[in-house]
Amino acid sequence: MIGYYNYTVVLTYLSLVSGIFGIIQAASGQPTTAVICLMISGLCDMFDGQVARTRKRTESEKKFGIQIDSLADLVCFGVLPVVIGFTLGMKTWYYEGILLFFPLAALIRLAYFNVSEEERQQCCNEKRKHYEGLPVTNAAIIFPFVYCFRRLAGESFVLIFALVLLLTGILFIIRFHIKKPGLKGMLFFVTIGAVLLFFVLRGF
Repeated sequence: MIGYYNYTVVLTYLSLVSGIFGIIQAASGQPTTAVICLMISGLCDMFDGQVARTRKRTESEKKFGIQIDSLADLVCFGVLPVVIGFTLGMKTWYYEGILLFFPLAALIRLAYFNVSEEERQQCCNEKRKHYEGLPVTNAAIIFPFVYCFRRLAGESFVLIFALVLLLTGILFIIRFHIKKPGLKGMLFFVTIGAVLLFFVLRGF
């Protein structure tokens, strides 16, 4: 069998499975379930790097891990939010432009990260301290947060979701630096995610 099979890739695979299931649920008219899947994918992605570093890997295994992580991220955080938006009502021509732009921006961001990360690893061994552009995984926090206000926003919610989708896509490809969160930052995001999950399930 081609590929690499060990525990370091399990969370990445689980993230992808959750993302695909979320796409199916959104396409079936279940946006709430799809948003929960988006959050699960974000949780898996947050810790897959930590798990990978617990095992000594070959260079090929490291490169494989980078590639599958980005491919999974494109599905989970580049495609799933778009399908959720379409399910919520983004079906006019101007909304469709945003739906096409968002995954394209995510694709560009992920490809650029792969190139820059490979170059960085060739010149130094220290851990990355900053990201360039908004990481696509932030979609796992941004869109569940917006979704919490679906009832308060009423008929305006589709427009709000579309504008956030557009702004997030732009932030993917704008050149600015954002600090990479450490363990405390990751635990903070997990806490925020738990709170958001409560409001997503409850409705605001």
